[in-house]
Amino acid sequence: MKIAISGAGVAGPALAYWLLRAGHEPTLIEQAPHLRTGGYMIDFWGVGYTIAERMGILPAVHERGYAIQEVRLLDKRGRKVGGFSTDVFRRMLGNRFVSLPRGDLAAEVYRSIDGRTETILDDSISALQEHGQGVRVVFAKGGERDFDLVVGADGLHSRVRHLTFGPQRQFERHIGYFVAAFDTAGYRPRDELAYVSYAVPGRQVARVALRDDRTMFLLVFAAELIAGPDPRSLDERKASLHRIFDGAGWECPQILEAMDGSEDVYFDRVSQITMDAWSKGRVGLIGDAAACVSLLAGEGTGLALTEAYVLAGELKRSGNDYGQALRRYEHRLRPLIESKQKAARNFAASFAPRSTLGLWVRNQATKLMTIPMVADLLIGGDLRDDLELPEYEM
Repeated sequence: MKIAISGAGVAGPALAYWLLRAGHEPTLIEQAPHLRTGGYMIDFWGVGYTIAERMGILPAVHERGYAIQEVRLLDKRGRKVGGFSTDVFRRMLGNRFVSLPRGDLAAEVYRSIDGRTETILDDSISALQEHGQGVRVVFAKGGERDFDLVVGADGLHSRVRHLTFGPQRQFERHIGYFVAAFDTAGYRPRDELAYVSYAVPGRQVARVALRDDRTMFLLVFAAELIAGPDPRSLDERKASLHRIFDGAGWECPQILEAMDGSEDVYFDRVSQITMDAWSKGRVGLIGDAAACVSLLAGEGTGLALTEAYVLAGELKRSGNDYGQALRRYEHRLRPLIESKQKAARNFAASFAPRSTLGLWVRNQATKLMTIPMVADLLIGGDLRDDLELPEYEM
């Protein structure tokens, strides 16, 4: 089948890879003029890690990644008040765990199909018209083409979902936080292979040292700290972060100064997408477009890889009966995704507690992570993926 995929982040190229293996003709459509790299840091494990292994990209992912050794929680004077060694993750996950920028993972996924599939950059889908033999895709920059199937892999703010199912507000569930991220060169101090974090009630800022003398920053804060409409332009984003983190203590003044020189600041609500169905007719959704678990879940990219694999596999197993394949894909994965969404909602409050007491409790809990039984109780369930990956002939 000829299959249009909107979005060339992680889910879209992964789906294209498996569709090629299954004998289909995928076409990737990406609104950005070039493929993105960098982005915020993710922890990569679980079923998605296994999919990357099956794709043969795991060695390259580890080469780009970082073996973070410690999560270190500090007070305003830079004194350690909590944290734990990441050995606890490696023990639970059998050392099948790595941290890396999301865009770097996306780049390795795309490398697996580079030169083997059509990719349309700097364009997007403006309309979808389903007919008896397929779907007519109308492009924003002009022209139209027919496909047998269209898949939205275009993220939290999916255009395909909007065109097929309705406005985002019908499906978006705010968790009560915003997140911002950027990276810069030459920042000091540096702490190699450590996730260094500082928090006051409702606000958290963290930094991770990257290669080439770069540092990545992640800022999370309670949604009620936003005054007025969500900031859109780069200047508005920077102004909001200044207002929220000015006077917060620790390294915030020099972090904000570093941000002022950045040409790109990621800024978005921490949200989930919940839908009654992930497909309609010849249009399906995967990744954040279908069921965003939120950035705070920590496993969204791995789940996107898994969804891509299962959808392509079910198309193969169903003999290209797209309706049956879309139903089976959703039936197989929905329980796992919904459990991850629930875990993320529960975790959000501990990520950036809104009270001094909440911060103290979180800090003390992290100190107990050195005790295996306590660690298993606190995070063991969230790390486990209750899914037996099927073996598809592709």
